[in-house]
Amino acid sequence: MRSKFRPNEGEREVGQINTASLPDIIFMLLFFFMVTTVMREVDLKVNIRVPEATEAKKLEKKSLVSYIYVGKPLPRFQAKFGTEPRIQLNDQFRTVNDIEDFIAQARDQLNEADRNKLTVSLKVDENTKMGVITDIKQALRRANALKINYSSIKTKKLK
Repeated sequence: MRSKFRPNEGEREVGQINTASLPDIIFMLLFFFMVTTVMREVDLKVNIRVPEATEAKKLEKKSLVSYIYVGKPLPRFQAKFGTEPRIQLNDQFRTVNDIEDFIAQARDQLNEADRNKLTVSLKVDENTKMGVITDIKQALRRANALKINYSSIKTKKLK
């Protein structure tokens, strides 16, 4: 009787890998990264060079942070808005009077448990006069937004 299995008669060649499904996998990964990637939400219209600080910490939950940008308008906006520091809320130039409504909208977007955890981060150009910042802080106080963060670049400690 003959055996069903033949003994190895030398090395057998390994079959090639089927790559027919490779484009499907690549498009699935591409789609996944396109859906999960968060793009910059705000188009900056002001020039900001944040000050340096020796003691700085990163914000924990960035989903609970609303940003107020203050600085000199970019050159393409200077003909319309001038060269004095301006306040930018989301994608538009606004005034100090609009800050309370901005904070109310930011709170409405959060769930009720997180509304009291809202932090306002001020990204302010280092050459901006303190009077503008004081006006913004007063408006934030009226809006009961008392958690304020000042954005900066962390540097080594000064000697």
